[in-house]
Amino acid sequence: MNENHGYSVTRDEIYMKRAVDLAWKGCGWVNPNPMVGAVLERDGRIIGTGFHEYFGGPHAEINAINAATEEVNGATLYVTLEPCNHHGKTPPCTNTIIEKGIRKVVIGINDPNPMVCGKGTGSLMSHGIEVVTGILGKTIQNQNEFYLKYITTGLPFVILKTAMTLDGKIATVAGESRWITSDASRRLVHRMRHDVSAVMVGVDTVLLDDPVLDVRLRKNMQSRGGWRNPLKVIPDSQARIPLTSKLIVNNPQLTLIATTHRADKNRVKEVRRTGAQVIVCEEKDGKVDLGYLMQALAAMGIDSVMIEGGSQLAFSALSERVVDKVVTFIAPKLLGGSKAPTALGGKGIFHLDEAILLRDISCRKIGQDLMIQAYLNHGKCSLE
Repeated sequence: MNENHGYSVTRDEIYMKRAVDLAWKGCGWVNPNPMVGAVLERDGRIIGTGFHEYFGGPHAEINAINAATEEVNGATLYVTLEPCNHHGKTPPCTNTIIEKGIRKVVIGINDPNPMVCGKGTGSLMSHGIEVVTGILGKTIQNQNEFYLKYITTGLPFVILKTAMTLDGKIATVAGESRWITSDASRRLVHRMRHDVSAVMVGVDTVLLDDPVLDVRLRKNMQSRGGWRNPLKVIPDSQARIPLTSKLIVNNPQLTLIATTHRADKNRVKEVRRTGAQVIVCEEKDGKVDLGYLMQALAAMGIDSVMIEGGSQLAFSALSERVVDKVVTFIAPKLLGGSKAPTALGGKGIFHLDEAILLRDISCRKIGQDLMIQAYLNHGKCSLE
């Protein structure tokens, strides 16, 4: 065993950590499936590795078996998520594990998918395979927070991303906002766009900034020949989005306008003719009902959404309790100005005891900025 600050790292944890690292390679490519990594070990040697590479592709266990440098009969398989025992887009992984004579399977967490949960481990054990579960479970739950919420609630995991100065401003009193944060922070945001299935901004942000909302990262940062652009979702209760906006002109098929029955029908037809998608949502307080919208997105296979602006949408999302996680970038700058905009608009909170509470707060430095992550009290799905 390796010693780490007085904590003994077990053999199982060492190999599972390798499987976790492999699983991250599928980030952004497998949605709405989970990220999964697998390692085959025999006599202290890794003889095969694999990960779930893309949605609909072979699972991590199969890729590890296919990549093995020697016969896998009698080997131990480390896999971050319980192997499936049903026919989906691929055959059951348990069948291959059994057929190949793998003697032991070490699992990070059980799969909460009702088609899998407990059935995969049960099938393995019924064929005399030793099964160990719960290795690095917390780490793997965090890694797959999108999937865990989506599969257990039928709703996407929602991140509220904001960027501000140390005094809480997102722009100057004259409206200048480019750029509040550092290059390093902006690169990370582009990586986050790749990781989620959809990004969302309010129509006022489109009218003011005319954003593109795509992933712009250098080619030498690419690991798989490109980056995946997310679906762009614009809550727009009256279909006010300009037909000349960059979102529609550059990539209409990846743009979805969420409107209401208040929108002019002819205007909705014009938006649809551009190639953009349009869905008509229920209305709440004269705006798009965000709860309804999240259900509609989930039905489309959207497992994760990152809300990027503006301040009215941010407060509405928090008020309607659709946000699971807050990610805030704070730049070491001061702008001042009572009329300078802040990250949260809306009507605000009247009483302190009604404040929106956060938990599990973590901080790290990104370039010159500070990135703070926290979860809403009703967020972060857990299997415990």
